[in-house]
Amino acid sequence: MKIGPSAAVDLARFARPEPELEVLYGLPRKVMFCRKCNMSNQQPMSSNEYAHGAGSTKTTMAFDAGGVCHACNFNALKETGEIDWAERERELIELCARYRKDDGSYDCIVGGSGGKDSAMQSHLLKYKYGMNPLTVTWSPHLYTDIGWKNFQNWLHKGGFDNYLYTPNGRIHRLLTRNATINLLHPFQPFILGQKTFVAKMAARLNIPLIFYGEMPGEYGEQISHKTSSYASRDQKVESEGFSLDYLGGKDLRDALLGGKKIGEYVDEGVPLVDLMSYLPMDPEVLYRKGIEFKYLGYYKKWVPQEAYYYAVEHTGFEANPVRTEGTYSKYNSLDDKVDGFFYFTRWIKFGVGRAMMDSAQEIRNHHITKEEGIALMNRYEGEYPARYEREFLEYVGMTQDEFLATCDRFRSPHLWHVVDGEWRLRYRPD
Repeated sequence: MKIGPSAAVDLARFARPEPELEVLYGLPRKVMFCRKCNMSNQQPMSSNEYAHGAGSTKTTMAFDAGGVCHACNFNALKETGEIDWAERERELIELCARYRKDDGSYDCIVGGSGGKDSAMQSHLLKYKYGMNPLTVTWSPHLYTDIGWKNFQNWLHKGGFDNYLYTPNGRIHRLLTRNATINLLHPFQPFILGQKTFVAKMAARLNIPLIFYGEMPGEYGEQISHKTSSYASRDQKVESEGFSLDYLGGKDLRDALLGGKKIGEYVDEGVPLVDLMSYLPMDPEVLYRKGIEFKYLGYYKKWVPQEAYYYAVEHTGFEANPVRTEGTYSKYNSLDDKVDGFFYFTRWIKFGVGRAMMDSAQEIRNHHITKEEGIALMNRYEGEYPARYEREFLEYVGMTQDEFLATCDRFRSPHLWHVVDGEWRLRYRPD
């Protein structure tokens, strides 16, 4: 990719001797790639979005002494005798029996968009394990045609009740623009909704059990395969892996949205009520109501490709008719026109793009080889998401030159350098 048009980027930062190169975001100075799946040790793990500022440091993918990433080691456990999947299913049956209701009310809640994972998850719970789930959806920024179709198929062909929540569009655009300018993180407002909306609906409707899908250890979060819960029971402290984001004792005005303090929005005339959708609920409410959080992926062996086939058969899920930009797949993260820019900006900041993430996952599940993964990355990694560029730039109120110049400001010199007038990553898996 050619250098952006901004003169604000100090190219001298990218031309110093390697030991002196600046490292942004607290990333490891030494770049490594997993010897099994090619995943980079620059891959960030989830973090508290309310503390996410331009200078925030990231926790990154852990590697063992043999150069294998935590995600590979976690996924490998699914294939060994260490996990008794028959026993895990018995645990699930007992859990469902404990919470199942026969009075016509909902006994569990599932968040999702009608993608392959939420479709399989909700369908299994309702039609195999006899639960009465309510599905809830935090709306994408900008629905794609295939995303909206799959959402409708999920409900009408799969057969589910659903609450679709669409936040204030003007505020959502404002937060997305600020998150792009301040954090190069255009997906943050959507992620905030994903992390807060399900719990809020469970509390509001007194639904005692929340199911999430695959375990975050599958993507490298530091969580034991013996942990079935999404978050700590009292919701006040982070458990191993990631938990729901809370203000962590911060004054509400000092919490960040889009890299900007809430107090600043209010001082500029944004009503606090318009921001409340993005904020966490009081953890005491969850504790008092006894709401439990569970991963279905703890009880059931989770294989993304199998989730795709299951969703096609049972809920009418359809793959994208065209290849997803930045990767080779057609069935992952299809519903939002901003989605491609989320993965593109991650590649800019961390050198980890969509093709690396997709291929690493498929290598861990034995669908492709390490060598095939490298070939796919060489072909698609870092591809600019041009298909929905016009809609995205209009949404965040930027020109292409402004967006690309913003991208250049967020490149870490230890990852990037300029060769023949173009940005190139210093390191690639081999």
